[in-house]
Amino acid sequence: MPETLLTVLTSIAWPVAIALAWTAGEVAYRLLSLPRISSYGVAGVVMAANQGGFLANPSGGPVTLLAHFAFALILFELGYRVNLRWLRVNPWLGATSVVEAASSFAAVLMLAVAFGVALVPALLLSALAMSTSPAAVLRVANEVRSSGQVTERLLHLTAFNCVLSVLTFKAVVGYWVLASAGSAFEAVWESLVVVAVSAGIGGVFGLAVPWLLRQIGDVERNATIAFAVAALLLTALTHALTFSPLLAALAFGLVARHRRVILSQAQSNFGTLGDLLTVLLFVFVAASLDWRPAPTSIGLALAVVVVRLAVKTLAATAFAHLSGVSWRKGALTGLAMTPMSVLVIVLLEQTRYLKLYALDQVAGLAMIVLLLEVIGPLITQRALIWAGEARQLENR
Repeated sequence: MPETLLTVLTSIAWPVAIALAWTAGEVAYRLLSLPRISSYGVAGVVMAANQGGFLANPSGGPVTLLAHFAFALILFELGYRVNLRWLRVNPWLGATSVVEAASSFAAVLMLAVAFGVALVPALLLSALAMSTSPAAVLRVANEVRSSGQVTERLLHLTAFNCVLSVLTFKAVVGYWVLASAGSAFEAVWESLVVVAVSAGIGGVFGLAVPWLLRQIGDVERNATIAFAVAALLLTALTHALTFSPLLAALAFGLVARHRRVILSQAQSNFGTLGDLLTVLLFVFVAASLDWRPAPTSIGLALAVVVVRLAVKTLAATAFAHLSGVSWRKGALTGLAMTPMSVLVIVLLEQTRYLKLYALDQVAGLAMIVLLLEVIGPLITQRALIWAGEARQLENR
């Protein structure tokens, strides 16, 4: 009987965790106006087995594929909202992205080395610090129904620095493979071929799905399910082939946008499916890390959070006038780029098949993710409100 009870409890652990996290998010949002995703992360930490909770570490398990699918939907939406023609009209936006990402990498690398972190983990941490979490940015922007100059710059800079972060991360992994195994072929494969093939597969999906929709007809009704199913297939395919679901999903959205398939607001959020998978994604992130050694790395974590935030804000502010906005809006754009947690975990998860276990070697990562899981979305929400672009806090 106890074994049967244990089996039942194990099988319902994730549905219970998702239900509790969703409830926590709704309560915190309605009572305190906190972003829902901040509460999802806190709930995930509390329920994680490492904290004495009931939720076992999901890394490498079947939930991982669902989390990647959830992230693929978000990256597809982000890619769909990016207008590459804007870069031709306003090249300073691209310059802002390159400078803020490169500056974040350099600043965090110097900081990590100063704290005595070994070279490869320091490089990995620096590559990850370049990115902004598209999941947090999109969900917060949708939650407050934000639109305007700061919002659009935030979405574009998030997409660009995610790509730069993934490229740099893959290059570091390639260097790591070369240094540890001495295989030049495997190093090139990890750093170049994976990136190119992943983007290529996403591009093919971006061409094929809009074409299929036009052949079927009734694009407005069928677009949501077609893109969601395609994202699921794309995630499963790239995951099985050990390519990058992240780059593939982003390329899918970018190409699909330019095939003139229009998504409504409800469709672009993927409705209830998107909301449900977002809860799962943030609980997955919180449950994937071992929080027990975090206090020993609190100094590095706090320093990385502060330095990264300062660098991104300064870079966005410095290029504000050149890219056509006020310094104040530039500074608010930089502040809004605080979140980074989801991309970090999904990227590091992908190195497990190489047996590099990077997730366990990046110093201070658990504390950095914990801090930015909670305060990152809140800072983004405040920045959008201060910019005057948040139409409302819905359902209040």
